[in-house]
Amino acid sequence: MVDSELVLNGQTYAYTCYAIVVILFILGFGYMITKPGKAGVLKTSLFVVLVVMLTVMGVSLHIATTQTIPWVSMDLNRADITADKVFNITVENHQFQLPEEQLEMKVGEIVVFDVTSNDLTYGFGIFRQNKTMVCQMQVVPGHKNDLMWKFEEPGIYTIRSTEYSGPEGHQMILKDVVIVSE
Repeated sequence: MVDSELVLNGQTYAYTCYAIVVILFILGFGYMITKPGKAGVLKTSLFVVLVVMLTVMGVSLHIATTQTIPWVSMDLNRADITADKVFNITVENHQFQLPEEQLEMKVGEIVVFDVTSNDLTYGFGIFRQNKTMVCQMQVVPGHKNDLMWKFEEPGIYTIRSTEYSGPEGHQMILKDVVIVSE
């Protein structure tokens, strides 16, 4: 599984380049249709070729980056994957209730965070020490809310709510409770 921080940086670069190409196309199109004289008429065939080229580039970029998103292949093949550990977590009254004081696992183990809300819609996110997010999901009452994940690097992680659940929601942080060891 590719680290989500690496994916974010790669996709930022790729989509920024694509956005620059689209902006240049729009600027060029605007210039071609507004310049004075008879040359200001844009040829339909050129316009179609440019639109098709941008469409092919955009679709290709989406296809190429689909499999780089860490959780995609795991979610697509989920029926064939058996979790090494399952952590049943309850959320109620703006508090996470963990099954243990710390959730411990080893690098490479597949874990499932099975989170149940008894009152409101919450978020469940796992964050690195530098406060960047590893993974997250929305936790809706009355629905199955579970997140399958495989940690590739050892570390100590924090659980935070990633969904607005009222004024008390900002305090929904459990520091250093997910421990991933070698």
